[in-house]
Order: sequence, then structure tokens, then C-alpha cells
Amino acid sequence: MSRRGWTVAGIAGGLVGAVGAAAGVGVAAQRRKIAAARRSLATEMAEHGGAPSPGRAGEESSVTADDGIRLACEEVAPADGSEPAVTVVLVHGFALDRRTWQEQRPFLAGMTDPSVRMVLYDQRSHGRSERAPQDSCTIDQLGRDLDAVIRALAPEGPLVLVSHSMGGMAVMALAEQHPELFHDRVAAVALVSTSAGEMAASGLPGTFLSRRNPVIRALGGLAAWQPGLVETGRRALGDIIWAITKRFAYGDRQVDPRMVDLVDTMIDSNAVGALTDFVDTLGTHDRLAALPGLSCAEVLVLAGDGDRIIPYRHSEVIADAIPTARLVRLPGVGHMPMLEQPGKVDAELGALIERSMERTRDGGFRRRRPAQGPDRLPGPGDATRRARRRTGVLRGAGRPKRTERT
Repeated sequence: MSRRGWTVAGIAGGLVGAVGAAAGVGVAAQRRKIAAARRSLATEMAEHGGAPSPGRAGEESSVTADDGIRLACEEVAPADGSEPAVTVVLVHGFALDRRTWQEQRPFLAGMTDPSVRMVLYDQRSHGRSERAPQDSCTIDQLGRDLDAVIRALAPEGPLVLVSHSMGGMAVMALAEQHPELFHDRVAAVALVSTSAGEMAASGLPGTFLSRRNPVIRALGGLAAWQPGLVETGRRALGDIIWAITKRFAYGDRQVDPRMVDLVDTMIDSNAVGALTDFVDTLGTHDRLAALPGLSCAEVLVLAGDGDRIIPYRHSEVIADAIPTARLVRLPGVGHMPMLEQPGKVDAELGALIERSMERTRDGGFRRRRPAQGPDRLPGPGDATRRARRRTGVLRGAGRPKRTERT
């Protein structure tokens, strides 16, 4: 066996041993308790029509990325059949899929002033999209994938980009690659529970998804070496993983168990190996310098201060780099605010879209994007110096920016 194989085997043995030891001191009883609760939940859901409704059904399609990977997509027209005034592209996060936005779908489809057309898709190696080679699982490529979806399904008219977690990183990569798109067509951007980079030198706390996290690294190595073993272990520990999902995805201990089931189901539908392919790119992601390029759009930065995956401080840094951004802090909310506090998120998205329409009245965002993009606009400058620690007040463009708490 190679040195790498022995290393991974040792880590795996340690993890298995830790699980076994934990089982010996009460995890087995906890698993029985969780399993009983989940069986009760399954019965209740069956009696009341199953899982929460995903909202208005859309037209499914696929878009081929620039490297040939098929991306599963969906288009949802306005509920009243009217001509849409804006296309909202929803970009989900790591280990999830487009079901992330199920609570926002009926709200957005029902908007009438302006009316909204939605475009949703599954990131590569996620959901129903095609599994991609590991070397293509990068934030740069996710930015190019988003560009491909826009070119294919929303080639003209104003755009609003709504993103979560790794989806927000894809939006930042797109802004870095195609700043002209944000100048010409992107009227608004929502960055929900995301990060512009680890930036340890700026005093930021590390994220759970950091490549420095030894558990994540161990899972990545084990999934590459023995994918069958990892998937078997995942199934065996299903109830424990459900409980961990509840703890890390949500801040509210009394969150609707159906919402926990939804996140657990999304995670479970993705192969562990497909997810750990993204560990390195998540750890090296650093696009702070690209953020000022979003200033020509309306920007919403929203996160919960109970987020255990990407700490709230990362959202403060993003807002500090975009002087025009509205920063919204949701007290006690975890990493999935769109599911944990859907009403508040819907209200913020609705207000963002309405504000963005002010930017389209002169037709400035309605130009069709040229097949070959124009020369890049000047770079956004050095934003790193603005990513400093704050003391309660966020400052930008010479004026105080106060955090909105809802």
C-alpha cells in the first residue's frame, strides 16, 4: 500500500474508532431516539401530503458548460402569466441543490410589480447535474458555469443574482471574469451566508469548509481512496448525520424537522467524493478585490449570526468592501436562513428586486450581451485595506453603514 493509502487508512481507522467509542457511551441510545422521531415525522408527512411544496412547477432543461459538463436547469414563469420584467437567477450552495430555494419560489413567482421569471440550476456534481472531474471542481469554473446558464437561458434583459454560500462565491468569480455583465445587465445581487475568502490575516474565523479542517481533509482522502466504504458508513450513520445536519444548518433548536429532512436529503443525494472535490477550491477562494465591482448593482448581504458553517463576520467583510451594500443580520439564525426564516428572506429579496428596478427604467440594463465580451473594465482596486475589523459601525464611501437587525 502507498504511503498515501496508509495515511488515509490511519485517519479512517481513527474516525471509525472514535465513532465506536462514542457509541459505547450513549450514541446508540441517541440514534434510537432520533430514528423514532424521524419515523414519527415520516408518518405525519405522509398523512399531510408529504414534503413542503416546491412552489410553482417550472420547465426543466439542461445547459452544457464550456467544458462539456451538463448542468440541470429549471425555468419558472410569473404565476399570473404576465411578461416578466426581470430574470432572477438562483444559485445554491455547497452540498445542496436548487431545492434550497423552495420557500422562495412561490413568493418570487407571485410578484407582480415587478413580475419575475426564475432560472434555477444545480451546480456541477450536485443535484441532477453531471458529475465533473475533480480538477474542474473550482470556484473559477463555477463562475463560468453561471455565465453559461445566463447566456443560454437569460441572454437579455435585467438580471438579479440570488446566491447562497458557495453560490455566492460563484457570483464573485463571475464578477471577476465578466465585470461588463455587472455594468450592463446585473441590476441586483443577493449574497446570503457566504464568504469572500478565509483571509486569516484579517482576523476572520475559519469556516467549517476550510481545507485546514482535518475532518474535511480526512473525508476527502478517504472518499478518493475507498468511496464505497464512505458511502456505506454514511448510510449506517444516517440518523446521527441527520442530527448533525440539524445542528450545523440551523440556529433554531426548534426548527421544523421537515426543513432538516430537506437539507439532509439534498446532502445525501450528492456523493461524498463529489463534495470533497471542492474542498481545495473552497479553502483557496479569495475574491475580496472583486467585490467593489458589484457596487454598480443593488447589493444585499444577509446572514445569520448563529451560522456555524460560515461565521457572520465574513458577511461583515463583504459589506465593508461594497460601500452601497445593505447588510442584514438575522439574530440566532444558522447557515440556511432561506429555510429557517423564509418570510424575512422573502421580504428582503422582494425589496431588493424592487430597488433594482429603479436602475432599469432608462433601459440601461436591457442590452443583449455581445457574443464576444468587450475589453475588461478597469479592476476594482485594492479592497483588502478596507477589510478591517469594525467596532459596531461599518463604514464605506465616507458614511456610516449600520447593520440592519431583523
